[in-house]
Amino acid sequence: MMKHDDYPALFLDADNASNMYQRTFLRLIRGEYAALFFAAIFSMSFMNSIAYYVIYAGVFVVGLIVLIARAQSKPEQWWYRCRALAESVKTLTWRYMMHAAPFDGPDTQAKVQFRDQLNAIFRENMETARRITDDWSGNDQITRAMEVVRAKNREDRMVYYLKNRVEDQRSWYRQKSKANRNASRSWVWASGVCYVIAGSMALSRIALPNWQYWPIEPLIVVAASIVGWMQIKKFNELSAAYTVTAHEIGLIQAVTDDVGDDEQFSAFVNDSEKAFSREHTLWLARQSD
Repeated sequence: MMKHDDYPALFLDADNASNMYQRTFLRLIRGEYAALFFAAIFSMSFMNSIAYYVIYAGVFVVGLIVLIARAQSKPEQWWYRCRALAESVKTLTWRYMMHAAPFDGPDTQAKVQFRDQLNAIFRENMETARRITDDWSGNDQITRAMEVVRAKNREDRMVYYLKNRVEDQRSWYRQKSKANRNASRSWVWASGVCYVIAGSMALSRIALPNWQYWPIEPLIVVAASIVGWMQIKKFNELSAAYTVTAHEIGLIQAVTDDVGDDEQFSAFVNDSEKAFSREHTLWLARQSD
């Protein structure tokens, strides 16, 4: 089983940085929504004092600060770029371990080629690499686990690749597709509940015209925030894309019946990695729109 720490140091750096920027981006988005929600609460004018309106204005200041911080730091951009770097290194790693071209030569030559390509990726992504904060540079770029897998014979490498790469990716995409589909349904229901409650309160004003503290505005903000959150997370789009990719990987897996020599296995691995990279490239493009 290929563990997280068994990958090259550059992958570990980029992977951790991507996760960090993703968390930062989503926290800032939640911060903006929270500021809008509290602003809507204060707009109900529960009190009429200087302190109340100073705090009310302060909520807008906090929201503005969060907005400026997100616009200036652009964490979503570095999230995508670090993820692209990590996935590029991962693809290169699996090709090296499976003796896939161009790493199908002697081990000494393959090591040199792997390091050269790793250096090329690093140079091409130098600006992204400067954003990496976790220091895994002390780890190996060609780990002991990679060498152990590469030393296996072709039949064992094929079994290992199918289980730990192909099936692992297929399972990941299936789970993500289901999770995004379920999340989309849950958020749609939550938004619908907000609309129903807000509409009921609007009608209740007819029976209680003198009661002014109806939290309709906060509910509207919550409903709007849910819509914005669904657009940011792209639940439906990702669910459909992940389902298609899972089916494609299943078709790729069936091709192994025709693999009979090292050259065919090399082509199979490279075709598989291109399929994984293609989905990642499309995902990156969608996120960058």
